[in-house]
Amino acid sequence: MGNYKYDEFKKYINGRKAAVIGIGISNTPLIKWLVSLGCKVTACDKMTAEDPVLKKNIDSLKEFSPDIRWSLGESYLTHLSEEYYDIVFKTPKMRFETPELQDLKAAGSILTTEMELFMNLCPAEIFAITGSDGKTTTTTLTAEILKQAGYKVWIGGNIGTPLLDRIADIEPDDKVVLELSSFQLLGMSTPADVAIVTNITENHLDFHTDYNEYIQAKVNVFRNQGPAGKVILNAGCDLTYEMKDIARGRVKLFSANKENVMKTESPLYPVAYTADGRLIYEENGITRDICGVNDIFIPGLHNVENFLAASCAVIDYVKPEDIAYVARNFKGVPHRIEFIRELDGVRWYNSSIDTSPNRSINTMDALASRNEKGVLICGGADKKCTYTGLGDAILNVCDRIIIYGSNADLVTGIIGKEANGRQYEIYRIPDDKDDVYEFPKTRDNVVNAYKEAINKAREWAKPGEIVIMSSIGTSYDHFRHFEHRGDMFKDLVNGLE
Repeated sequence: MGNYKYDEFKKYINGRKAAVIGIGISNTPLIKWLVSLGCKVTACDKMTAEDPVLKKNIDSLKEFSPDIRWSLGESYLTHLSEEYYDIVFKTPKMRFETPELQDLKAAGSILTTEMELFMNLCPAEIFAITGSDGKTTTTTLTAEILKQAGYKVWIGGNIGTPLLDRIADIEPDDKVVLELSSFQLLGMSTPADVAIVTNITENHLDFHTDYNEYIQAKVNVFRNQGPAGKVILNAGCDLTYEMKDIARGRVKLFSANKENVMKTESPLYPVAYTADGRLIYEENGITRDICGVNDIFIPGLHNVENFLAASCAVIDYVKPEDIAYVARNFKGVPHRIEFIRELDGVRWYNSSIDTSPNRSINTMDALASRNEKGVLICGGADKKCTYTGLGDAILNVCDRIIIYGSNADLVTGIIGKEANGRQYEIYRIPDDKDDVYEFPKTRDNVVNAYKEAINKAREWAKPGEIVIMSSIGTSYDHFRHFEHRGDMFKDLVNGLE
């Protein structure tokens, strides 16, 4: 069975000129794919070839094709105005209203992104997951359950591998599962067939103009759905619950608290909730028992809700026993309360994904539910988030806190404000904003700071306790991304003797 849209795009792009802004993880294969289709590509990036990661990508692209043109450095966008481009692919973290992009649009260029084009050309049903927390776990669960039911599944977006250059291999009967960030959804007009919004809390306000723009970006995952579309919303979050009123497709609601999903008496909404220690899906008065809460291997109430969200998305395609199997066997996603090792009776965990206060609160709550106690290593770059509740959540688990990161003052302040007489110790490691792991001259400074944090945690932690790295901020003050930070932390902990 062919892909008519893809065939038409191949005819369109052959011989045309495209500019690709950002030479990173997703755009590097995009550039190669466009060149393979006969497109004349100009690759653009604010960084220069001196950047070690960018240099690897440039070398790979030059080896692939000597015909790619380059626009690098601070004036990389200015160069674009010197000629006409039929289509321009922007990097997700660039705003559409950037003057140079608007000039290109005024000149007749099509402005798009790698993800928007993929969703337009994809012949298979698309499941897309967004929200402030739980995206990656819910995305992975959705994919794993569909795989367990026998479907061929493609996973991409913020996780997995870029999929656009593999569009020719995707069949209509396959399933595509995407994790989508607010950056990718900003300006998106193509909806998912099945959309999940896990929750909404303040996040990425260092990029978005305000909180409302961030919320509206999330809505784009289902905004333009037709009546055949499905949207799964968290009934326990007021912002996502209210989204049901603007949905044009079929709405499903989930919450671990049954009262949340029953706030409306409308029979139109299928719901998923917990009751008597079981995960339940209810539709048209018929209930389906999915599995026990205790069957879920990964800890925390937030992971129960991740399973409920994924269950709503896949229940029309799978059997409850497929969901139950994954619940029992899914061991979690790396960097999310990820067990590293036990040493001298102390268990070490990596939760580098905790790039906001709310994520760290969820982590602390999950650990508190298991009565864990120990030492916290934290610190990262602030995203102009609200820190309320963080201090209380931390002190429910950790009364010894080690901080290395540019948000140290914010974290220290909220712990002091919410201690309410509880005793604690804070050890702060000096933070130099110019220390970046990617650059050899400052790499040792970053590594040594984490070694100091780990050594202090080892000194403080007692047998039977934990050490958890939950960063409470992005990695961008010192690292390229949270995986990079988490991987280095794991390597250092595994190197302890």
